[in-house]
Amino acid sequence: MPLKWEFPGGKIEPGEEEPAALRRELEEELGISATIGEKVTSIQHHYKKGGAVELHFYRVKEYEGELENRIFEQIRWVDRRDLPRFDFLEADQGLIRQIAGGKLLAS
Repeated sequence: MPLKWEFPGGKIEPGEEEPAALRRELEEELGISATIGEKVTSIQHHYKKGGAVELHFYRVKEYEGELENRIFEQIRWVDRRDLPRFDFLEADQGLIRQIAGGKLLAS
């Protein structure tokens, strides 16, 4: 789904644990070595035109290295309250509202 905003991450390889997959994906996509914290939430989403995704979100409080945009059109740090202004993937919409409203990751 080109030109939609999304969170970094990707597919879990066979035999790979979720935190290890996120750590690998953050290295591949952003060039950072992240410390993966606790799971924030999981989402299952079925798209109207077919296809489904299962997303797992983890807290990342620290990382080493400089952010490098390796695959995205753009990357941005924004205030959580500004997230709904961005055109995120449909599967992320509920999470975006919760984060923006301070129900998740407010600290």
